Amino acid sequence: MLATMDIATTLVERSKLQDLNFQDIPFGKYFSDHMLEADYENGEWKSVEIKPYQPLLLSPSIAALHYGQAIFEGVKAYRDVNGEAFIFRPQDNFRRFNVSADRMQMPHVPEEIFMEGMKQLVALDHKWIPEKADHSLYIRPFMFSSDELIGVRPSEKYKFLILLSPTGPYYNAPMRIYVEEQYVRAVPGGIGYAKAAGNYGSSMYATALAKKKGYDQVLWTDAFEHKYVQEIGTMNVFFIIGDKAVTPGLELGTILDGVTRNSALTILADMGYKVEERRVHIDELMEAYKNGELKEVFGTGTAATISYIKELRYKDFTMNFDCDSWKAAPNVKKTLNGIREGRIPDKYGWMVKVH
Repeated sequence: MLATMDIATTLVERSKLQDLNFQDIPFGKYFSDHMLEADYENGEWKSVEIKPYQPLLLSPSIAALHYGQAIFEGVKAYRDVNGEAFIFRPQDNFRRFNVSADRMQMPHVPEEIFMEGMKQLVALDHKWIPEKADHSLYIRPFMFSSDELIGVRPSEKYKFLILLSPTGPYYNAPMRIYVEEQYVRAVPGGIGYAKAAGNYGSSMYATALAKKKGYDQVLWTDAFEHKYVQEIGTMNVFFIIGDKAVTPGLELGTILDGVTRNSALTILADMGYKVEERRVHIDELMEAYKNGELKEVFGTGTAATISYIKELRYKDFTMNFDCDSWKAAPNVKKTLNGIREGRIPDKYGWMVKVH
């Protein structure tokens, strides 16, 4: 068991919580009273502290602004039916964070800073966890290079922070998705599997074009043939084809190894579905749709949780779905919510209690 780390803590004089209307909390707009901050310099992490949420004082020459060494994670804390605070699978996010750090030539953040720092921060600001269905406290750990130097090389200094943001549903309604076949998100050998800031910045143009056509997001395809689907802009994707639950595999390193994706795979298998992680060709999906075998399409992600997809368009071919008749996605969502809220036993050991 990890020993408790003694983190210097400075409290706010007045909480912003009393000014927040929990009836209207869009994703990522409001932040809790405190944040965690740590610095990496001369090969070691130092100055770990929890302090009031505040702006950072940064040099215009800071390396992250010029060369994009920046990674992040998305985690969520929930309140169960007894009012206790729990974090969902933070250990998995910790491992993935350092996988991203390796790919971006950044130092590992130690477990005692990432995990214990997160737990102490959430414990301090636990009143910011909404007590409403489909609401949670979004946790954003992130790291960026902080050398004050213009030069293409890995930075020697880094800054790690954790922010907390109360949030409601990321998507309030079933989505319309456009299959992208011109622009690409990732290629084998690239950084598609890393949760790097640049992955998201480069995806915005294609997403904006799709939104002009009336769609919510794009479903990315492979860079060579534009035929094998990968992931949606903010989430992994699942297809229920007959008695199978199919999702693109991780073997090419072009999609994110999602924590909610992994959770959905586990739950779907327990529900009796034959689970397949593999390459998925768009022609297979269209053929299954024409044959009445493609029953459901949904996304999974920390921010998005389980998001229904009511329309999937490829070229001029549109696939429409009646989300009200679905069984798989609603049951996955119900199970996840039940575990997170303490109404279903956590037999998987996913919930980490915050004391």
